[in-house]
Amino acid sequence: MILFVQLLVLALVMLSIILVVGIPVTLASPDQWEKSKNLVYASIGIWIGLIIVTSILNSFIA
Repeated sequence: MILFVQLLVLALVMLSIILVVGIPVTLASPDQWEKSKNLVYASIGIWIGLIIVTSILNSFIA
């Protein structure tokens, strides 16, 4: 169980790094926002889902 939570945290950290770099690049590129708007919103939804799932599973461990 602890290993699973650690993998979720790793996925959360990796996705956070990707979003921190990717969103400003997407917004700064001309006409790139319209092309990748759905991908950005989906990534943010996955990020929020990872936070919720990780916090719920972590409450069972601690």
